[in-house]
Amino acid sequence: METVSTAKSHGGVQGVYRHDSAVTGTPMTFAVFVPPQAANGPVPVLWYLSGLTCTHANVMEKGEYRAAAAAHGVILVAPDTSPRGERVPDEPDNWQFGTGAGFYLDATQEPYARHYRMYSYIFEELTALVAAQFPADMSRQGIFGHSMGGHGALTMALKHPDRFRSCSAFAPIVQPSTADWSRPALEKYLGTNEQSWRAYDAVALIEDGRRFPEFLVDQGLADPFLKTGLRPELLEVACREAGIPLTLNMREGYDHSYYFISSFMADHIAWHARRLAA
Repeated sequence: METVSTAKSHGGVQGVYRHDSAVTGTPMTFAVFVPPQAANGPVPVLWYLSGLTCTHANVMEKGEYRAAAAAHGVILVAPDTSPRGERVPDEPDNWQFGTGAGFYLDATQEPYARHYRMYSYIFEELTALVAAQFPADMSRQGIFGHSMGGHGALTMALKHPDRFRSCSAFAPIVQPSTADWSRPALEKYLGTNEQSWRAYDAVALIEDGRRFPEFLVDQGLADPFLKTGLRPELLEVACREAGIPLTLNMREGYDHSYYFISSFMADHIAWHARRLAA
């Protein structure tokens, strides 16, 4: 693991790191904030998954999470959203697919299957690296994310409630198998058999019997993608029918940007911290 940069912030350390990934076959960059409490022993870990077009840097520079993470004593890990590099197949003119749009799945279709394996990268390889290199209490993990990353957080939590104690999301794509901006990507990554898409679809996972103790979701009512891409009401129905507690905050006047995310970031971190307490 190579240290790209470190800076002191709120008594902790904000770092950016790079390593060669065996899972994606590319170098991968990620950010980690370690709070001051880690000097006294391992602390809980909160994973943040970013949205379409983002890298690790978007939340690091715009998310305004460090004060809250330091106050509550949690490590925050921000992975990249896809593999990158000249060898990685891409559609440069398509912001909803390829570079910056890995959708937190393991592709099965060529030529994408070799590199687009973000699910296994985060859940297995990066998790092992964080456990080995940082003062992390891996028995206390939470996960959250934005948009495509909200989708990733919900699906990972639903499939692994034994690993994650808490899950929340900002404006998540709750049913990517039917949303206009994700269906084409799922077909290219996973093929035309839509049954295989259900493994990466929060609403479908709930319909198929997966459960999680509770979710927190914040959604801006001025979000231009609300009606066609995000559709939180579908998650609301699925959770109600499955008996999963869902706190869904519909925020008047807020859009899809980091102005929205940063406004409620501290609330989410505090919510996770209560559930990650020893």
